[in-house]
Amino acid sequence: MNDTATLDRSETLKPARDLAEASKMRQPGESAGYRAARMDLLAEEIELRRQIQRVAEQRRALPPGPVAKDYRFLNAEGNEVGLVDLFGEHDTLFTYFWMYGPERERACPMCTSFVGSLDIPAPDIEQRMALAILGRSPVERQLAFARKRGWSHLKFYQTVGEDFTRDYHGLVDGEEWPIVAVWKREGDKVPLFWAAEGGSETADPGFDPHLAPDPTPLWNILDWTPGGRGTDWYPKLDYGAQAS
Repeated sequence: MNDTATLDRSETLKPARDLAEASKMRQPGESAGYRAARMDLLAEEIELRRQIQRVAEQRRALPPGPVAKDYRFLNAEGNEVGLVDLFGEHDTLFTYFWMYGPERERACPMCTSFVGSLDIPAPDIEQRMALAILGRSPVERQLAFARKRGWSHLKFYQTVGEDFTRDYHGLVDGEEWPIVAVWKREGDKVPLFWAAEGGSETADPGFDPHLAPDPTPLWNILDWTPGGRGTDWYPKLDYGAQAS
């Protein structure tokens, strides 16, 4: 079953525990205690996988969202384009507004980590949908930063005015916040399909607010480790003498 399939509600899924116990995977030299704990965890991982599939199905079943205004952007050639123009040949568009406004000396480290994780798979993503990175800084400034990071596949756009960022909560009381949004084109109209919603008010104690599932590889990899994400660590733009 791929990630766009619908779970067959008429078919009862085997209990996660049964699937876990059917696994023949064993690790060299493992103890009985390790195997028992790993089997419990595997059952939970299977349940989590199913929950992710159910949430994705529920997301795809959302009713039509509100139609967006004719927001304007500047492309890499300096031409003004509308939101509908960012779709290209596709009818679905993923946009990420990153925190790199003209008042910032450097881009947000967390935004940079996420945008960087999109660069290599961008050609794969664009087989299914359009992908656009939006920012308040001039496109040439965004591209200069991208080249410095070694990015070469992403398309960057500058927002024209502040309507888009204010309407979708990317600029609140003068402070920038990221915007994760998916759009569905219908002729010359662009309804919102889904946008990330959440902030400090939706976060659990001891955790930064983040999406579920979390799209950032950095956090997912750390979640597999003994130390986890940590409580006093955050990504930086550099890790040498000029760390920031």
